[in-house]
Amino acid sequence: MLVLTRKIKESIKIGEDIEITILSINGDQIKLGINAPKDVEIHRKEIYLSIQESNTEAASISSNILNEIMNNKIDPK
Repeated sequence: MLVLTRKIKESIKIGEDIEITILSINGDQIKLGINAPKDVEIHRKEIYLSIQESNTEAASISSNILNEIMNNKIDPK
């Protein structure tokens, strides 16, 4: 992990396309501005993890349904 110290209105560059700027500091909260291409998804970590969990669950349900369909076609009842 790279640890950097920045002051208000100072920035960090990630590659050529992403810039993170410290907009304000209020107590233990920091407000960040992120400038990135529109095709780069940016989420808070807890939201990102929730999306990943939902996607995994949806893929699992789809696989289960597909297996059921395939088993019903192969297994005559």
